[in-house]
Amino acid sequence: MTALLGTDPDANAANAANAANAAGAAGAALRVVVVNGSPNERSKTMGLVAAVLDTLKGMLPIETSQVDVYRLGPGFTGAIERDDVAPEVEAALGLAERADLLIAAAPVYRGSYPGMFKHFFDLVDQYALANKPVLLAATGGGDHHALVLEHAMRPLFAFFQALTVPVAVFASSGDFDGVTLLNPRVYGRIETGLADVADLLRSRATGARTPPDA
Repeated sequence: MTALLGTDPDANAANAANAANAAGAAGAALRVVVVNGSPNERSKTMGLVAAVLDTLKGMLPIETSQVDVYRLGPGFTGAIERDDVAPEVEAALGLAERADLLIAAAPVYRGSYPGMFKHFFDLVDQYALANKPVLLAATGGGDHHALVLEHAMRPLFAFFQALTVPVAVFASSGDFDGVTLLNPRVYGRIETGLADVADLLRSRATGARTPPDA
């Protein structure tokens, strides 16, 4: 099941609750939350994420949810502090904070991640991602944009004391047919990156969970 969070408050709250309930019921399933920083409904960024999720599904059971930051609406863009956010934005933030694995995915824009992507994490609780596995993924027009993973994205999650997966994933425009990833070298990097942390992710999926109201 995949939950998409956008601009409908009632649907967002239901999707977030369903995703959390399904993950809890599954027990052994890894709760994966994608924070999508692309402004486009169909994008190479999400094409890259699709390849990551397909590979991950072959390794262990997963439950996926997706937060599209550009579709969170004025209750997100107008918020300066966490207390200012609309209920649907709070649901999206909570979904990311409760993930077993966070996939942070963004296109490169003017040498870095987009502002909306950063704004989402500006609202995440400072300690909510501590010790949480985070896989970094980015797309750009050429291979030189791959540096965004190390000079922008990894430092961002180092601030949160997250466990960023050592192998980050980048794909350039030439690696795709439309939004479908074709380059076998990128697939190989995805497989290597996930294999490196497979035991960690499996332990996060099967470990004891703390009840929400504990």
